[in-house]
Amino acid sequence: MTRIDFYLDAGDRLQVACRVAAKALAQAHRVVIYAPDGEIARAVDRLLWTTPPTGFVPHVMADHRLADETPVVIAREAAQLPHDDVLVNLDREQPASFARFARLVEIVGRDEDDKQAARGRYRLYRDRGYEIHTHRLGGDG
Repeated sequence: MTRIDFYLDAGDRLQVACRVAAKALAQAHRVVIYAPDGEIARAVDRLLWTTPPTGFVPHVMADHRLADETPVVIAREAAQLPHDDVLVNLDREQPASFARFARLVEIVGRDEDDKQAARGRYRLYRDRGYEIHTHRLGGDG
């Protein structure tokens, strides 16, 4: 069953997503960052080129010909998810196929609308019996 991690109180959700992806990659995991919003997907793409500050996270967009071979993929559509290891959700809704992943990461910002949407996702996961872990981010998180 999918393990679900909520990272709460993120000052910059996209920075946190990039740090999570970099850490997962360092632990030999493959990551899909689910960002249906094109502007968010492009911003994550740019950030991954400088995460960590002295390097970058190898990544491509899901429609790239090397998506199956690249450890971090940015997907705008649920049909573009090339593997089932770690899924980082940057959408306000739960991804339709999240249950096929070993781990789902939900990053919750400080904005009240984001918190409300996350509460709905949390209830859905809890009501379906998923193992949920919460992590409160401090500082700029």
